[in-house]
Amino acid sequence: MSDQAAGYLEIDSVTKKYGAVEALRGVTFSVRKGEIHTLLGENGAGKSTLVKLLLRLYDPTRGRILYGGVDIRDLDPRDLRGRIGAVFQDFVRYQFTAAENIGLGNPERISDRALVADAARRAGALSLVQGLPNGFETVLGGWFESGHEISAGQWQKLAVARAFMREAEILVLDEPTASIDAEAEHELFQRFRALAAERTAIVISHRVSTVRIADRIAVLHAGRLEELGTHRDLVERGGRYAHLFSLQAKGYLD
Repeated sequence: MSDQAAGYLEIDSVTKKYGAVEALRGVTFSVRKGEIHTLLGENGAGKSTLVKLLLRLYDPTRGRILYGGVDIRDLDPRDLRGRIGAVFQDFVRYQFTAAENIGLGNPERISDRALVADAARRAGALSLVQGLPNGFETVLGGWFESGHEISAGQWQKLAVARAFMREAEILVLDEPTASIDAEAEHELFQRFRALAAERTAIVISHRVSTVRIADRIAVLHAGRLEELGTHRDLVERGGRYAHLFSLQAKGYLD
């Protein structure tokens, strides 16, 4: 795979069936290196299924996913996953030290404290860790007597830092700001946009503020790609995205 092709994704007529149910139906779009691509849709629209196919947790029933021009079924799954940094909404809260919680994003370099600290800084989690009783050596969670519990939003910051541990070519963030406040969200996405400049990024989100940072928005409905374009284009089109956006924007104004 050439450096020029690395990070380029093509979703080509992808269909995924679970038994008789089609979770995805003939979905086609591409994501270029340096783009932030948002997947938008209600529960059951197919967003998570598409990400699972990208990570090769499943294979498409029909169609293919090309990575750098190569069908990902022809790539070693460990090599493929090593090129992807992912944060999911149901991220794991490891009852380990703060350093280990971050370092597990790249197990081979879990002891590299400089890299761990840099990942924390890029995720906006450095001040959080520095404020813990024993800094990076603080054991987190309630399993152990010495464990220090932190908030859901703080756990999420560590999960994002974990994704930044590896120099991934593709970043996948599934509702990455669901547990943090608006100010922390703004700070995270300023950092994220700078980090994604040399990578390919896919963000699954329902927040208006999150969706609007995307270069392109893919609107999924009932397993189909219903709309694809920029925020402005989709609002002017007056379709499903415009309707969802107006509902959410109204909620902010009410």
